[in-house]
Amino acid sequence: MKEFNLGALKKLSKPDPTSSKEDNGKVTIIGGSSLFHGAPLLALKTASRIVDMVFFTSPEPSVGKVAEKAKSQLGSFIWMPWEDREEYIRKSDAVLIGPGLMRYRSEKNHKCKERRICDQVGEETKRITHQLLQKFPQKQWVIDAGSLQVMEAKLIPKNAILTPNKKEFKMLFGRQPGKAPEQAVAELAKRYQCIIVLKKVETVVSSSKECVVVKGGNAGLTKGGTGDVLAGLAVALSAKNPPFLAACGASFIVKKAADELYQKVGLTYNANDLAEKVPEVLGEYFR
Repeated sequence: MKEFNLGALKKLSKPDPTSSKEDNGKVTIIGGSSLFHGAPLLALKTASRIVDMVFFTSPEPSVGKVAEKAKSQLGSFIWMPWEDREEYIRKSDAVLIGPGLMRYRSEKNHKCKERRICDQVGEETKRITHQLLQKFPQKQWVIDAGSLQVMEAKLIPKNAILTPNKKEFKMLFGRQPGKAPEQAVAELAKRYQCIIVLKKVETVVSSSKECVVVKGGNAGLTKGGTGDVLAGLAVALSAKNPPFLAACGASFIVKKAADELYQKVGLTYNANDLAEKVPEVLGEYFR
């Protein structure tokens, strides 16, 4: 299995010294709920360090209040009303959907966890995801978390970046990656003409034409929110880079950042620490 070549990071688009505002990428992030309001904030915190503009919205009204409070500490994003989402998607180079969107509201029914759609909340997440993917099929999409857990694979837009963990992979494709995950990921990426980032100890990234493994990282990446950081970095990089390069680069940088954090504090770091470290690591390759 081919390992991701570190030298490929040199191909990542860098801001031109003569560029002006919005030349270096605009992205929209759609996510958040009353239960997971922090997930999209981690994604936008990461993305805002790389692109010129980040637009953020959520179907959950309470997330707007959280976002407004967050702006006092992190002012580098624009909170947009939910009813204006399509306008901002049109002007964006790439769109992330899913972080913090819910599959179900209550965990009391343990059988619910075995199904993709459990209640009205899950149905709403599915409706929103399908509606936007179908309306903007030519947009560069990054699909994560809640959207991956409820959507139909047949609606995956061409060249979309998908970032499933093992459980989400099964929910979306109806099968486990198995003992040969590279083969399964490559097969499905070719079938659906997309880029799949299967998050494992050794991450597998595949497009319809190429498949690589990204090594590195440590057990600290199992903590909640680290996947949102990856999704935020992937959407930022995909705004101005080919999606396969963006997906590979995001996976490598996140693992590299986790390894540098491990050298300082062992496994006692969280997703916020990772979001702070990622730009520092990426910046080394932008110099």
